[in-house]
Amino acid sequence: MALADITMYGADWCGDCRRSKRLLEELDVQVNHIDVEADPSAAAKVQEINGGAKSIPVLVFSDGTHMTEPSDNDLKAKLTSLGII
Repeated sequence: MALADITMYGADWCGDCRRSKRLLEELDVQVNHIDVEADPSAAAKVQEINGGAKSIPVLVFSDGTHMTEPSDNDLKAKLTSLGII
């Protein structure tokens, strides 16, 4: 499994989080998962990143960029541009 410098903020109940997690697993990309339900500081970080919105998943990449609720195609394109896949 490729270890990528990616942090994913999400929650188990979130359908978009499960979809992104499944895609990352299929692509064999390991990320640091942070559960916003279990970590209040993570929930606050999500709101900070999203300008107040609580939308998840939020994926933060090594280049300093982030994606909120990305489509599978957009996430694949980002991983490709970073040379991860």
